[in-house]
Amino acid sequence: MSVATRERIDLRTSPEIKELIVRAASTVGMSVSAFLLGTAQERAKKILSEREMITLTSRDWSAFAKALDNAEKPRPMLSAAIKRHRDWHQS
Repeated sequence: MSVATRERIDLRTSPEIKELIVRAASTVGMSVSAFLLGTAQERAKKILSEREMITLTSRDWSAFAKALDNAEKPRPMLSAAIKRHRDWHQS
């Protein structure tokens, strides 16, 4: 990533929270910026994964796949989503 494409995020916090973050970053041997960015990125991915991904039981997945296989009208986008899920699940 080139320097020209980087974005900046400014934060304000209390001295107590800052000290907590500084201590935690120091404990794991990271800079405060790297600690905040890494922690925020992990949390953002988790939140989006929970909101954007549907988890099915084996029984529900089988019913869904069967309904897809028996669909009267071709649904290429749904078929592609099923394939991506199968590929992701196998990796």
